[in-house]
Amino acid sequence: MSKLEKEPIIAYETIDTDKLDIGAGGAGSRAAIEATNYNLNITLVSKELIGKAHTCMAEGGYNAALGNIDPADNWEVHFQDTVKGGAWINNQNHVEILTREAPERIMDLEEYGAIFDRTSDAKILQRPFGKQTYPRTCCASDRTGHEMMVTLVEEIRRRDIDVLEEVFITNLLTVESTVVGAFGIDYKTGNYLVFRAKATILAAGGTGRIYKITTNAAQDTGDGYAMGYRAGVHLIDMEMYQFHPTGMVNPDSARGRLVTEGVRGEGGILYNTNHERYGKVRPSQGISWTGCCCKSQCHRNS
Repeated sequence: MSKLEKEPIIAYETIDTDKLDIGAGGAGSRAAIEATNYNLNITLVSKELIGKAHTCMAEGGYNAALGNIDPADNWEVHFQDTVKGGAWINNQNHVEILTREAPERIMDLEEYGAIFDRTSDAKILQRPFGKQTYPRTCCASDRTGHEMMVTLVEEIRRRDIDVLEEVFITNLLTVESTVVGAFGIDYKTGNYLVFRAKATILAAGGTGRIYKITTNAAQDTGDGYAMGYRAGVHLIDMEMYQFHPTGMVNPDSARGRLVTEGVRGEGGILYNTNHERYGKVRPSQGISWTGCCCKSQCHRNS
C-alpha cells in the first residue's frame, strides 16, 4: 500500500451557490434578502439557530430621520449629529449613506411586517437618544433588535432562502487571493462542508468576548475577523470598538448585560468612578464626552 493510500481520507459535502452569506444576524440576513431581488441562489449560514444573533440584544431602537416627532429632523441633521458624536474622525461617505438610507430601511422592515411603537396619530414613535438634535430612535418597546430579527427571519422563510443553522465556518477558501467559498463544520453531525461560491459576504459578528465584561453576545468570538485576516483581508479601524455604556453590575450572573440607551435618552445620568459626569465638555480637552465606555471604568477593568 502506498503512502498516499495509508493517509486517512477526510469526507466532506460540497455545496455550490451563487452567493454565500456567513452570519445570520441583522446584516447577513438583510444582505441575503436583498440578493433575492437579483435572482441569485443564496446560502445563508449561521453558527447558531437563526434568529438568535447578537442583533436580538439591541434594546433601544433604530435611528432614522423620519421627522415624526419633530418635522425639522432630516438626514443632514442626522449626518451632523453622527460626525460630531464620532469626534469628526468618521468616514463621512459612509455616514452619508447610513443617514440618507436609514428611513428607507425602516420602511423595508415595516413592509416585511415589523411592528414599531406608534404616536397618537399612528406614525412610528421616535425616542430621544444620545447625541441627537431631535428625537430620532424608532423603537419596538425595549426589544427592537428582537423585533427586527423576528421580522427578517420571517422574510427569509417567505423568500425560501437556503439556511444552514449550527454550522461553524472556520476558513475562507481562496484561489490566487480571491475568495471562492468557505470551509465549515456542521455542529449537529460533525460533518465537514465545503462551500463553493461566486460571491461571499462575511457578516460573522464582532469579537466582544475577548473582554471579561461585555454587553456582546456569547457567540461574538471574532472568528469572522480571524478567517478574513488569514485570507488576506485588510482589517481597518480595529481600535474603534463599541462598549455599551450602560449595563448590569449585579448579580454576577448578569454582569455586563445591556441596559437600554433609553435610560439616558430619558434623563439618566452616567458617572465614572471619579464621580465625573458623562456628557460634560472638558475645557482642557475641548471635546464632548458622550458616554463612550472606552473612557469608563468598565473598559479599564476588562
